[in-house]
Amino acid sequence: MRVALAQIITGRDLAGNLAIVADYAARAKAGGAELVVFPEATMRAFGNSLLDVAEPLDGPWAARVRAIAAEHDIVVIAGMFTPGTADGGAHRKVRNTLLVTGRGVDTSYDKIHLFDAFGFAESDTVDAGTEPATFELDGVTFGLATCYDVRFPGLFTENADRGADVNIVCASWGSGPGKAEQWKLLARARALDSTTLVLACGQGDPASIGIEVKGAAPTGVGHSVVVSPLGDVLEELDGAPGLLFADLDTAVVKEARTKLPVLANRHKF
Repeated sequence: MRVALAQIITGRDLAGNLAIVADYAARAKAGGAELVVFPEATMRAFGNSLLDVAEPLDGPWAARVRAIAAEHDIVVIAGMFTPGTADGGAHRKVRNTLLVTGRGVDTSYDKIHLFDAFGFAESDTVDAGTEPATFELDGVTFGLATCYDVRFPGLFTENADRGADVNIVCASWGSGPGKAEQWKLLARARALDSTTLVLACGQGDPASIGIEVKGAAPTGVGHSVVVSPLGDVLEELDGAPGLLFADLDTAVVKEARTKLPVLANRHKF
C-alpha cells in the first residue's frame, strides 16, 4: 500500500487550511497514494483561538474534508477540533481530534495524552480522550495517536494488541533545543515497542518559510518520518513543507514480530 505524509504549515484561516488539504490530497492521489496523513491542528494552527472553530464531526469543516477524500478516492486523516465539555458555560473546552475519512472509512480519535509540558498547558483548553482507535483499510489495520501521545508506549502497544500493523502519529511538535531529535527518537522507539510501522507526520517548521513564532504554542518542527518495525528510518523530510511517499509492506511487521517478539514476551503488571 502506498501512503503519503503531508507535512504542511497551517495558519488561522480555516478556508485557507482546507485549500492546503485539497492541494496535498490531489498530489498524494496523483502519486499513487491510497491514504494521506495530515498533521495535528490541520484545521487551525496552535497559538490561535480554538473554541470559536470547534465543530462536531458532522459539521461543515469535516464535511469538506470528506468531500475532498471522496473526490480523490483516498483516505484522509486530518487534525481538527471538536466541542468538549462546558462547565456551566464558564469553562468550555475542545477536543483535539483526528478525523479519518474516505474509501468507506469514517472514524475519529480524540487525543488522550495532553501536552502539559515545556511551558504549555494543553489541558487548559482541551479535554482528553479516553479510548484508543484503530481502523482497517484493504486488510491493513492502523492505530492512531496524536503528538504528545508518542511519549507513552502503552497506547502504541494497545493499538498493536487491537491488530494494528501501522501506528500513525499526527503532530504539531513544539520547537526547542533537541526537540526534533526527540521526535525522531520517540517515533523509532514506539515502532520498536509495538513492532509496527510508524507514520509520524508533523506540521512543518514555520521558520522554514519565514514565519516567526512567538509564545510557547507548539507549531511544528517538521521531520516527518516513516519508521520500520525494527526502528529504522525509511523515509524522512526536513523542516520545510513537503509530501513524503512510502510503500508499506505489512509482511515486515510479521517478520519483525518473529525476530523480536516483545509483544508476546512482555509481562503486564
